Amino acid sequence: MYLCNKMTKKFFKILAKLNKIILPSYTKQRLDLSKASKFQMAIFGWKLYVTKNALD
Repeated sequence: MYLCNKMTKKFFKILAKLNKIILPSYTKQRLDLSKASKFQMAIFGWKLYVTKNALD
């Protein structure tokens, strides 16, 4: 069980680094979330999910 959690965490850390390189940063762009498109919200949610799992 411990090995599986360690591998999962490592996977999410790698995925977080890829997200940082590939996907845009809406916080740096000062995007207003109330005016964001559904696609922008999906990217924001995905990055939030990956970051949360990488930090656990």
